[in-house]
Amino acid sequence: MNLRNFVLVVIGVVAVLLLLQSVYIVRETERAILLRFGAVSRADVPPGLHFKLPIAEEVKKFDARVLTLDSSPETYYTLEKKPLIVDSFAKWRIVNVENYYTASSGDEGRANRVLQERVNEGLRNAISRRDMHEVISGERDQLMQELTADLNRVMQDAVGVEVIDVRVKRIDLPTEVSTSVYERMNSEREIEARQYRAQGQELALGIRADAERQTVVIEAEAYREAEQIRGDGDAMSASIYADAFNKDPEFYEFTRSINAYAKVFGDKSDMLVLDPNSEFFKYLKDDEG
Repeated sequence: MNLRNFVLVVIGVVAVLLLLQSVYIVRETERAILLRFGAVSRADVPPGLHFKLPIAEEVKKFDARVLTLDSSPETYYTLEKKPLIVDSFAKWRIVNVENYYTASSGDEGRANRVLQERVNEGLRNAISRRDMHEVISGERDQLMQELTADLNRVMQDAVGVEVIDVRVKRIDLPTEVSTSVYERMNSEREIEARQYRAQGQELALGIRADAERQTVVIEAEAYREAEQIRGDGDAMSASIYADAFNKDPEFYEFTRSINAYAKVFGDKSDMLVLDPNSEFFKYLKDDEG
């Protein structure tokens, strides 16, 4: 290869390298900024194929997707000065590339640290104005909405990122507080259980007393009805006897005497001491009785 061909090859290679350095692609999932000698030349480069001046210009690309900041658990104090261990996370994304690059030099870790400090400060201020019930359940959603809005406003101005959402994953009590809280909860549940037992016993006594009262009433009414039926039966029996006696008094008296003889003399081992002249034996002494 002569000198002329070698020079042409070198020039071609340099031209290809310069062409490659002058072309860049920004993807849909990226945000980019164009720097010229370190200064911002184009703040927000849209997705697509673009050209730049080799050596003089430089492109910085950042992730445009929604990112997650998983905060480490921190201890905060409520309005009653009770400690809570809060584990939270935040969702954010870049909306102002120039501010983001100026504030963090394009370092995602630095942006996360700034956001972490802001989240901790916001949670500390919000929790300190509420009691434990409001933080855990009462105003938890409202607290997160207010914190998200405040952080979004501050972070857009300071770092150029949008805070989409801030959520609490878990709220725990410190070990030294958990025992006392659980004991208090147990005592409260025990008091409620005693109240329910007392109400149940009171209701049971009322039901038992009413059942006993109904039993006495039913037995009294049954006894009254039985006595009334028995009295009606005795009256009917006496009426039947009286009617039969009135139809033939002599035969009735004879029948009564015969039945009495059968009962009295039925057992031979019995000994009777009677007056022979008694009316009891009139049908035995006189056949015309």
